[in-house]
Amino acid sequence: MLRILSLVVVMCLALAAPSWAAEPIPIGALLPMTGVVAAYGQMGWSGVKVAQSMEPEALGRKVELKLVDTKSDKVEAANAVSRLIEKEKVAAILGEMISGNTIAASDAAERSQIPVVSPTATNPIVTQGKKYIFRVCFIDPDQGRIAAKLAKDELKAKSAGLIYDISQDYCVALAAFFKKEFTQAGGTIVAETKFKSGDRDFTPQLSSIKSANPDIIYAPIYYTEAALIAKQARDMGLNAPILAGDGVQAPELIQLGGKAVEGVYFTAHFHKDMISTERGKKFAAIYEKDTGKALDAFSAMGADAYFVILDAIKRAGSSDPKKIREALVATKDFDGVTGKISMQPDGNPIKAMVINKVKDGQFVYVTTITP
Repeated sequence: MLRILSLVVVMCLALAAPSWAAEPIPIGALLPMTGVVAAYGQMGWSGVKVAQSMEPEALGRKVELKLVDTKSDKVEAANAVSRLIEKEKVAAILGEMISGNTIAASDAAERSQIPVVSPTATNPIVTQGKKYIFRVCFIDPDQGRIAAKLAKDELKAKSAGLIYDISQDYCVALAAFFKKEFTQAGGTIVAETKFKSGDRDFTPQLSSIKSANPDIIYAPIYYTEAALIAKQARDMGLNAPILAGDGVQAPELIQLGGKAVEGVYFTAHFHKDMISTERGKKFAAIYEKDTGKALDAFSAMGADAYFVILDAIKRAGSSDPKKIREALVATKDFDGVTGKISMQPDGNPIKAMVINKVKDGQFVYVTTITP
């Protein structure tokens, strides 16, 4: 009887073994859920959660998301990524949303050989010289080039006034790339003004721009400052068209800026009217049903970062970070929410760019620029 009982116990243990082996795959979500760019993190997380509901498993194992808040701060981002690696033992990390915080977090990830995929960090330094840092968005040299072309061809601008946040890596780099491309195309920068994150009075900068009388204002900045600058510019009679980058595509731009941001053009990652893939169509339908909101760019980009990581895990056949990294490099023609994604060896994808504008209180799709 004892022998039979022992056999039964052994059989039960053998049957249970696969469930023991099927531990969840921990993936970090490094996002600014609070602070000055909280809107990006909240939108990104919303997209990630819907993506997880669509594809909750890889290799027969559940995906367990480990969310940490960077508080929109570089030091917090660096500390948070270390916590994900050392305490949560993540296989890969999704995030951060902005360039400065991604750069701050990248050293620890690179040292630990944990792959990071940023949804929207566009500064070229993010991936420069790194083997484990990736992104699913275009980079600022391309964004600056397209913005300069838009300024010349669409807005017929011969001169531009620059205003940007000197404390943000993204803003400084994009301003420099636009300036280079615009002047090489024959344009002139007649005023170049700067501010720091947290500033709320832009009278000195706008007065300088107004006196230079540019054809356009180029503002490669984040949504809060963009809304305030637009309102203050219009209040002081500065009515030159405003051209911006992807950092303004948050509902808060329109909520804060109101009529002052009407007509603002910007280079962007996404608009729901440009969806062409089956995954994108399915995701948009589920997202809008679950959230009751129209699909936005940062939610879509967050979802693409998640989907690309899962695709790499599946192709690697493993949750080993080194193998995931190898699979990420080999990503080719992946059908993402925002279009096809092919990764280059330097961690930068070949990716289309979108031109949007604000019209009648909405973000309106203008065109897609293919790579």
